[in-house]
Amino acid sequence: MGKENVIRWSVAAGVRALKTAAQTAIAVIPTSAVTIGEVDAAMVLGAAALGAVLSVLTSLAGVPEVQEGASPLSMGDGE
Repeated sequence: MGKENVIRWSVAAGVRALKTAAQTAIAVIPTSAVTIGEVDAAMVLGAAALGAVLSVLTSLAGVPEVQEGASPLSMGDGE
């Protein structure tokens, strides 16, 4: 896997992870406010972080933005 491929995959996976973290936080905030009566920042941040980690792990299977969805594990040096 070439350096350029690693950078492209890292950027694409990072953007997806940030989007997933934001979506998770948006989903958890109303739930936290309803069940606890106030927003539990630690719970929201923890859930968002978990969402980001899971997104990166899922991206190991490949991201559509990089070489037609190739996994970084399957990209060759010459591609």
